Amino acid sequence: MAHPSIPADTLMVDPPFAQKLFSSPRWAWLWLIVRLYLGYEWITSGLGKFSNPAWTSGEILKGFWTRAVAIPEAPARPLIAFDFYRSFIQSLLNAEAYTWFGRLVIWGEVLVGAALVLGLFTGLAAFFGGFMNWNFMMAGTASTNPVLFTLSILLILAWKIAGYWGLDRFVLPALGTPWRPGKLFARSSGEEK
Repeated sequence: MAHPSIPADTLMVDPPFAQKLFSSPRWAWLWLIVRLYLGYEWITSGLGKFSNPAWTSGEILKGFWTRAVAIPEAPARPLIAFDFYRSFIQSLLNAEAYTWFGRLVIWGEVLVGAALVLGLFTGLAAFFGGFMNWNFMMAGTASTNPVLFTLSILLILAWKIAGYWGLDRFVLPALGTPWRPGKLFARSSGEEK
């Protein structure tokens, strides 16, 4: 439906294939595969770190950050390409934030993975997973992060159906969105659907 103040001929709409791919429950099976893969990757990564005392103490993170902020002699390039991000990581090092940040990374990875596997708040979980991937890439780590980041972006785009074969199928209609309350909030505020 067109917005009353915007002429209908100026609105851009998605191509029909994109509308179906990101909004139709017929494609939920594809997003289930992507979701389970990403969830598995996050859970196994987080649990691997959890069982490593050097991660829980932050020593591995301290070493990683120290190498990341180092500026090698020319012609070698530094791991962190952007000065603002290098300054941010240096400030974390100076504050000795690695002592608690390592545990934050572990719990973030496990919780994002669990939410993706369960299909609970899939769009938000994919956003936070993608944000972690982005930070890892900004700090100079490629590994699987570009692929995982791309899959996270696709899950964010498919947020309406990515958790259809999961808890979102029940939770999202009940809670709704900030712009349209779900069944739980519509009843309590007297709104009718």
